[in-house]
Amino acid sequence: MTSFQMKNRLQKRFANDAYNISFNRDKDTLRIEWRESKRGMTISLPSVIGKFQERGEAALDELEDHVTEALRIMNEEHNLAGMEKHIFPVIRSTSFPTETKRGTKLITKDHTAETRIFYALDLGKSYQLIDEALLEKEGWEQERIDEIASFNVRSLSTESKKDTVAENDFYFIATQDGYDASRILNEAFLEEMKANTNGDLVVAVPHQDVLILADIRNNTGYDILAQMTMKFFAEGRIPITSLPLIYENKKLEPIFILAKNRPVKD
Repeated sequence: MTSFQMKNRLQKRFANDAYNISFNRDKDTLRIEWRESKRGMTISLPSVIGKFQERGEAALDELEDHVTEALRIMNEEHNLAGMEKHIFPVIRSTSFPTETKRGTKLITKDHTAETRIFYALDLGKSYQLIDEALLEKEGWEQERIDEIASFNVRSLSTESKKDTVAENDFYFIATQDGYDASRILNEAFLEEMKANTNGDLVVAVPHQDVLILADIRNNTGYDILAQMTMKFFAEGRIPITSLPLIYENKKLEPIFILAKNRPVKD
């Protein structure tokens, strides 16, 4: 299927008098935006074609749901007051944009050399990253957002699935609630895990929808974790980092894992 053919398919799916739809032949993208506000989304057509070839119409149905929901959120006014229980931190790569496409700075906090904390207002099927404009409208300080989000992430379940390979224990949290990686910010949980490990506690957030914790007791465990993290990173919808993080003295440090050797800190 060509990009032009896919463009025609998507134009039919998103036909709406309230939208502007434009095709950029040079970049091979389709832009769908609200006619009045000009806020919208840009879709990479080669990426859509690849998913369509793998999954057929189901991939287009999923894309349509995602884009429609995102556009709906963009066209609504949101408030923080009264929504405190729906504010959560989200982990992103340090390369993730820190500004909206409108040029407004997103609220962020440093985390590790590989990761950064953003803050989200949960809206049910999706969420909106909180920017300075929303914070100013509410008259809130960033410290308040951080305090609320930190409290809320501690309320999330930390139930995990465990696998043991070559005497190393691997724990996986993948609830698909949008905040699996965010659980890395639950320090009480990390301390509990640390107290119950026999080796090194190593944590990984390869993408948004998984948190991996590992009790690593030998070099084989490091090799397995490195391969596992890279695989998850490559497959994730919102990748974060392929580097695991070693947890020591209440701090997380990125590490390179060399085959058959101990890790080297970044």
